[in-house]
Amino acid sequence: MKILAHINWAIATAIIFLNLALSIVLYPILRRPYSRKIPAWIIRITTFFRVTVKGDEDPAAQMFLINHQSDLDIAIMETVSKKDLAWVAKKELFYVPFFGLAVSMPEDIPIERQSKASLVRLIKDAKDRLNKGRVITIFPEGTRSRNGRMLPFKSGAKVVADKYQLRVQPVVLIATAECYDIKRFYYMPKDITVVFMDSFVADKNDENWLNNVREKMQKVYDDELANNSGDR
Repeated sequence: MKILAHINWAIATAIIFLNLALSIVLYPILRRPYSRKIPAWIIRITTFFRVTVKGDEDPAAQMFLINHQSDLDIAIMETVSKKDLAWVAKKELFYVPFFGLAVSMPEDIPIERQSKASLVRLIKDAKDRLNKGRVITIFPEGTRSRNGRMLPFKSGAKVVADKYQLRVQPVVLIATAECYDIKRFYYMPKDITVVFMDSFVADKNDENWLNNVREKMQKVYDDELANNSGDR
C-alpha cells in the first residue's frame, strides 16, 4: 500500500505542476478566474479525488478563512467556489521560480511575516482586489497544520476584515493531508469534505472574534471526523 501511495504521489505531483504551468499559459488568454479554475478542475478530475460540500457558499462573502493541511487545498477550494479568489501567500513564494509566476500573474497578495510595512501593503492590496470583485482568501494559520489541531490564527486576516468591515465566511477542509502529503510522498484519492460555515460581518469592537472563529472551525473539524470515520 505504501509503494502504491508513493507512486500515486509522484503522478499527482506531476499533474499539479503541469497544471500550474497551464495556469500560467492560460492567464494571458482567459480572463480570471478561469485561468486558475480550469487547471484546478483538471487536477481534481485526473487525480480522482472527490469532494462533498456541506453548507452553502455565501454569494456576498468578501473573505474566506480556511484551515490548511495540504498542497491540494488550493485546488480543492478553487473547484468548490464560484468566486474569483485572491489568495494571500508568503512573500517568498512569489520569488520561487515557476511557482512565483503562478501566484503573481493572477495578482495574488504577498505578505511578509513580522513586518508592519507588509501589513500596510496587505491592507492596500486587499482593497484593490475587493474593488475588482475578488474574495480575499487566507489560510489564517500561516502554514500547514499536521496533527488535526489548527494552529493559532495570525492577525492579518482580522486587521483587513476589521478595516473594511468585510463579510467573512469560514471554510473547513477535513483531513486533506490524509489525501495528499508532500512530506510523506503520499497520495491516495478519497472523498474530501468541505464545510462552508455561516458568514458574518467583522466587528472591530470584538477583539476576540478571530480566536472565536478558530474555536468554531476546530469544533466543526472534530465533529466531522467523529461522525465520518472515512475522513480519518
